[in-house]
Parts: sequence; C-alpha cells; structure tokens
Amino acid sequence: MPSYYDEKTKTWYVKCYYTDYTGTKRQRKKRGFKLQREAKEWERNFLETQQADLTMTFENFIKIYNEDMKHRLREYTFTQKQYIINKKLLPFFGKLPVSQITPANIRKWQNELMAYRDEEGNPYSETYLKTINNQLAAILNYAVRYYDLKENPCRKAGSIGKSHADEMQFWTTDEFKVFLEKISDKPQARAGFLTLYYTGLRIGELLALEYADIDFEGCKLTVNKSYQRIGQRDVITPPKTPRSVRTISIPVFLRDELKSYTERLYSLHKHDRIFPFTKHFFEHEMIRGTKSGDVKKIRLHDIRHSHASLLIELGFSPLAIADRLGHEKVETTLNTYSHLFPHKRDEVAEKLQSCF
Repeated sequence: MPSYYDEKTKTWYVKCYYTDYTGTKRQRKKRGFKLQREAKEWERNFLETQQADLTMTFENFIKIYNEDMKHRLREYTFTQKQYIINKKLLPFFGKLPVSQITPANIRKWQNELMAYRDEEGNPYSETYLKTINNQLAAILNYAVRYYDLKENPCRKAGSIGKSHADEMQFWTTDEFKVFLEKISDKPQARAGFLTLYYTGLRIGELLALEYADIDFEGCKLTVNKSYQRIGQRDVITPPKTPRSVRTISIPVFLRDELKSYTERLYSLHKHDRIFPFTKHFFEHEMIRGTKSGDVKKIRLHDIRHSHASLLIELGFSPLAIADRLGHEKVETTLNTYSHLFPHKRDEVAEKLQSCF
C-alpha cells in the first residue's frame, strides 16, 4: 500500500484502487496526513470497508453497518443507537476482528457492564443493560445475515439485564394531584403534565402538539407527529408506529385547562406547537415537583404507565387501552401491563358468583 509525500504541503497522501458495490473499479485519493503511518492506516481501513471481509476490525464493520442503517431508521433512533455504539461497544470491541469476537470476549464485556458503578455507587439499570446487550447482538446478527459470519457469539454468551423493570413505577391519581400542586406555578408545566397523565401521550407526541390538533368543541386531540431535539435541531417525525396516529377523547376539565392555557399564548397560530420546549423542561419539572419527598420519584415515561394503570382500574379492556395508547398490537399492552390485570380476573369471578 504505497503512500506519497507532498513537498509543497509537507504532508502525506495515499492513492488506492478499489471495486465499488456495482463492480466498477474506482480510484480514491486522500491528502493531508501529517505522518506516513496515518496515511497507511487510513488506506487500510478504507479498503477493509470496501471489501467487507469479516477479518476487518469491529470499528470498521460499524462504518458499513451505520451506512446501511442510517437510511432505514428514524434519525432520532439512529442517533440513540450511535451513542451506545460509541460509548459502550467500540471501546471494548473496536480493535477486534469481527470474526474473532468470541462468547468469552462478550461475557468479559458483560461482566464489566454489570460491575460498573457511578460516582454515587449506582449500577446500570437492568433495562439499560438489556438495551446495550441487544445492540451488540443486533450488529452481529447483521453480520450473520448479510456478511456470512458463521454464527452470532452472543447466543452462546447469553444475555444480561431485563426487558422490563421488576416493578413498574406509576402515580395514583392522589399522588399525581400532590405532584401537580408543586409545579402549578408554571402554567406550561401544569397543562403539559395534566395532558400526559390523562391521555397517556408519549413525551414526543405531547411536544409535537399544535394548536390545530385540539378540537375544543369535540373534546379531542389529534396525534399524528412526534418531536425530538437532535443536536441543535428541532425534528418533527411521524409517531412511533402507524397505530400511534390516533384521535384521543379528553375529559371536559382537561379541555378547559388547555383552552385556558392556550389563550395565554401570544399570537398563537394553528400550526404553532403549544408546548415549545424540549423533553429536558419536563424532566426538570419532575425533579422540582418531587424534591420535597411528598410524592415518589418516577421517570417521565412512567406517567404514560400511570395513565394505563388508571384505565385498568377504571375497568377498560386491553383492546381499548391499546387503542388509546397507540400500541401496534394489543399483545404489547398485555405484555407491558400484565401484572396489573390479575386482580381484574378475580373481579370477573366475583361478579359471576353474584349472578348465581
């Protein structure tokens, strides 16, 4: 692999030939390297990604993986995936050839993750461990499916973490009312949390709500988009799944709260977001509202679980709850909230007994 020195710029450059995915032979030139070894390393990495030989390093295979997946995933999802890859996978597996990643390597990596403790002595959550492990498994499955890796070593290594937390956190209506008192000095926080608790919207769906999405006469909200903050950009996308596009009926008191809140917003147009904030604003308000200790701390997403729990207590069917939450399948609702349904089975038996 030849490299060349440019006397004029006092830097090194490489010039190499490769065959692209169409079978066309091409030339690639790269300039500006201060050291000859940097030029040679760049050329070696470039040719590896073109040849897609699994003797290439994991970090070079990730370049191929990313190039493919960025066209197939939502931008926000892709960005989240990159964080895990860069922070949790590449530091350990980056220099290993893909074909030489073994179950033993993976178990060593898993043990390091499970042993981790932050400055306050807290480990990674079980669900986060599962998420990280699943990302590695997905990448190696990709190598099996499209690049003829013999088998995925994650299968032999086994998994870590759990798909769902041992105990789902949620607020009862009484707990929510205590929290609401703490943050009601900010109208935008009060209106936002009322909407989250009594509709079950995802935070991205709430942040994307426009004035035109509220049917004040019909007491309904139209959910057809989601908001994310990616880098320094506001990004509006379709909701998470096709079934997430939905119309939600809201109680009159929530309609009146939203009407009062939006009337305070200056020069509001129909396509203006009524909550022009980011997720961070509502996370900060949750910290403020639970700081006194009068109500337990839960995650922002747990307010959606709180709404589901409320619907279950009110006796709604899994199908009705799935429709309101925008779940793609009713099985998702049953799997997520199965532990909240058993007492409902007992109520069925009791009501049948009263009929005899």
